[in-house]
Order: sequence, then C-alpha cells, then structure tokens
Amino acid sequence: MLHWTTLIALWTAGSIIGSFLNVCIVRIPQGMSIVLPASHCPACRTPIPFYDNIPLLSYILLKGRCRHCRTPISFRYVVVELLTPVLLLLLYMHYGLSLALACAFIFVASLIVITCVDLVHQIIPDVISLPGIPFFFLCSFFVPWVNPVQSLWGIAVGGGILFVFAAGYKLLTKKEGMGGGDIKLLAMIGAFLGWRGALVTLVVAACLGSVIGLALIICKGKNLKYAIPFGPFLAFGALCALLFGDRLIRLYTAIGTY
Repeated sequence: MLHWTTLIALWTAGSIIGSFLNVCIVRIPQGMSIVLPASHCPACRTPIPFYDNIPLLSYILLKGRCRHCRTPISFRYVVVELLTPVLLLLLYMHYGLSLALACAFIFVASLIVITCVDLVHQIIPDVISLPGIPFFFLCSFFVPWVNPVQSLWGIAVGGGILFVFAAGYKLLTKKEGMGGGDIKLLAMIGAFLGWRGALVTLVVAACLGSVIGLALIICKGKNLKYAIPFGPFLAFGALCALLFGDRLIRLYTAIGTY
C-alpha cells in the first residue's frame, strides 16, 4: 500500500512539474519570467483558472482548445505532462526515494525543456546549460555514479570534444558546423555523468542523429547541409547514459572482444 501511495504521489508531482516545464518551454526563449504573470492563453491573453490548468485532464475536457477563444492548444503540453511523471517513476525505480533521485530528476527536467526549446527555436538556452554546469558539479558530491574529479573531467571532455569538432569544422569549411549551445549542453551533461557518461551520450546522440537526420533529408528532399537541432539527440543520449550507461559500456566492450 505504501508503495502504491508513493507511486501515485510521484505521478501527481511529476504531472504538476511537467505543467511548470511547459511554462518554461514557452517563456524562456522569449526572455519572460517563468513566475509572473500567471498562466494565460497565449492567443487571447485570458488568465487560465485552476480548473482549466489540471495536467492532462484539462486538455481532455477542453478538447485541446482554449475555453474562451477556442484557439487550439499545442499537443506538446500533453506530451510533456505525460513524459515528465513517466521519467520520474523510471528514475524512482532506479534510485528509490533519495537525494540521487532529486538530482537526477532535476537533470532530466532540464533536458526536457532544452529538447522542446531546441526543436522549436533551434537554440539551447544558456539560462539552463550555463548554471547547470556548476549546479550538477555540486550534485557530484551527493550521487553514487560520479565523484567531483570525474565531474570535472566530464566538463572538460564533454565541452572539449564538441569545441574541437566545431572549431575544426569551421577551420576547414569556413562555416559554422555546431552551435555553442551544444558545447555547453554536453559540458553540463559531463558535469553530471562524468567523462564516461559524456562519451556514451555523444556516441548515442551521433548514431541516432545520423539515422534520423538522413531519414529527414531523404523525406524532405534536402541535401547533406540541411540543419537539424542536435540538442534533442544529446538529451536522449544523456538519458540513456544515466539509466543504462554501464550496460552500454559493457555491451560495447563485449562486442569489441569478438
């Protein structure tokens, strides 16, 4: 009974936090406060009452439209409010009720916001990644998978690899190949996961990005210079590294021995 009560409480908290993450996704790129003004419809500016702001349920009851102006509400709200509690429960299964769970969830919540912002605006907000580097370095004192020395190496390796790649590409082609936001993001990821986690993140992101990028290029009839945001792939790679990093490393090592 206690276990199910905990799961329900975590799901409820995750849904509420997911609703807040949606606010961050909308307001951060615009340079707006994430606290004031209160939630309102972006089309008609009408304040949203609490009963129309219940995660998931309100979207269903309102049939995906603003009560006042009937403007469609982005389905992204549902995805984020569903994904956030799901990931919170997944982290709970790994770390239980612990300080490590709190740190990991803050990390994952940051990745959710970064992913959505990068998909829409093709930017990675410095307001998340830059403070995230020292914050997640401090977390390395309290989590079991990385220590402060490994965290510092993670910052250097994560940011350094992409910086060298971006600088080399620009030197050879005279064009920007990767934005500074990706460099800061991988440095933040390295701060939380260490240098091994940063490498796992980069490998997963590069493989997945190559496959999906090539598919998009073919489907859209673009050339190889077609730009796609890399932040979401780094975020997915970081999630894989957080949850399955050791298994992926062991799998890679086992394959390499044959």
